[in-house]
Amino acid sequence: MFAPSFQRTTSRVAIAAATSSLGQGAITTTSIRTSSILKKSVLKEDLATESNRISNNHPIADDGRHEVWREDIYDHDNEPKVKRRDGSFDVVEKLRGFVNYHRNPEPYRPPTERVLDWGELNPTKDHDKYHSDVERKVQAARCMDCGTPFCQTHTGCPVNNLIPEWNNLVYNNQWTEAIERLHKTNNFPEFTGRVCPAPCEGSCVAGLVDGPVTIKNIEYAIVDNAWEEGLITPRIPQHRSGMTVAIVGSGPAGLAAADELNQMGHKVTVFERADRVGGLLMYGIP
Repeated sequence: MFAPSFQRTTSRVAIAAATSSLGQGAITTTSIRTSSILKKSVLKEDLATESNRISNNHPIADDGRHEVWREDIYDHDNEPKVKRRDGSFDVVEKLRGFVNYHRNPEPYRPPTERVLDWGELNPTKDHDKYHSDVERKVQAARCMDCGTPFCQTHTGCPVNNLIPEWNNLVYNNQWTEAIERLHKTNNFPEFTGRVCPAPCEGSCVAGLVDGPVTIKNIEYAIVDNAWEEGLITPRIPQHRSGMTVAIVGSGPAGLAAADELNQMGHKVTVFERADRVGGLLMYGIP
């Protein structure tokens, strides 16, 4: 009779009173789990309090990016110093990135702009809110190198993207390796990086006590950079199997299946009843 009301209790004072009334050794497994949940809640409150304390010294500037300061031209590496939560400036580092830096997702373009064109939902390079390379590195630095990265499991990513690995490659400015790692599990990150609802971010461990890593933004930044640098080219297999395969439907699943079968050496033909390929990508997404 006591456990349900205890689980609903959110005050630390009430927990102490309840523990006292139960007596020594009377705390159940349910109350222990509840205590763990409440500790997380308290930690969130403490982080919020700390965030409010330094709100007047917020690290994100008016341009929507972490504030950057560079030393003079005689600095040995001219590494940009980025403003941290505590107001200090230092080079971007990953060890405590999730503590030092705010989650800062790239904003959508204003609706008043988007209704007038068929352009990108997110800012492009000529837009003042487009994230710089430094900001990309800062956001990638927030990835915690978790022991159990739920973001890439079945609860986080349906295609099991190797998210911590390409986050780390972006942090180290290894964009070529990042697109190779992304293509290991994802045939078309151009699609998923834009239209996926990002359950990976909902599963991000950093999101338990703070904002999750901006995984979706980093994903489409990797593939956009790959297109710009000419890193995405036709992958024509050296040997053909002599077998033919028909794929009915040219949506994301059909095109991904065609890509995989083509890499195996099979000759693939994709059939589509509409006048253009793409399936939902063409006719289901505004």
